[in-house]
Amino acid sequence: MRVLLIEDNQILGAAIRDQIIVDGHGVDFVSRLDEAAEYMQATGYDLVLLDLMLPDGLGLNFLKTLRSQGDVTPVIILTALDQISDRIAGLDAGADDYMVKPFNLFELSARLKSVSRRYAGNPNPIISHGELEINLSAKSIHRMGKNINLTAKEWTIFETFIQRPDMLFSKTQLEDSLYAYDREIESNAIEVHISRLRKKLGKNIIRTARGVGYRLGDK
Repeated sequence: MRVLLIEDNQILGAAIRDQIIVDGHGVDFVSRLDEAAEYMQATGYDLVLLDLMLPDGLGLNFLKTLRSQGDVTPVIILTALDQISDRIAGLDAGADDYMVKPFNLFELSARLKSVSRRYAGNPNPIISHGELEINLSAKSIHRMGKNINLTAKEWTIFETFIQRPDMLFSKTQLEDSLYAYDREIESNAIEVHISRLRKKLGKNIIRTARGVGYRLGDK
């Protein structure tokens, strides 16, 4: 999952960024709304974490603009504004969740997972794909009761497919999913990880669309 974090408190933002990376996601961290708008135009994000009080404007107005443009990217508001009226205003503007500072970083991780599953059509963290039983929360895979171990990078790529089973992903999109681990991705990294996933999970688990990209294989 690729996350855009919009937060002007550098200490808090760095802590949130590090937690997202530990959870195995890619993250871009900006402190201004004009930067956020540029990033969103250039990159497809799976989720946005949005502070409401920023140096160049109100996060609520930014959110309203996104929704008025038809952008349905999930948004979780992170703010010190704790009045019920503030929560209602945020949700009415199109936020998917609302967290009041200070909050526990592990709770934030759980909220990210919940919103991600909701938009991927997987409200249940345990899903099946053929003979595979996949626990999205525990990041574990079993086949006929036997655990299959994946590396962190292999899991990140596989989760990208399983969260959007009907989507065709380009090599660049898959490389973006690994951004949390390496700022510079080797040219053949995706091919190597997909080859290993096929060896561990089955040769047809990921299909290649030549010259276009990859998609999850049939069950």
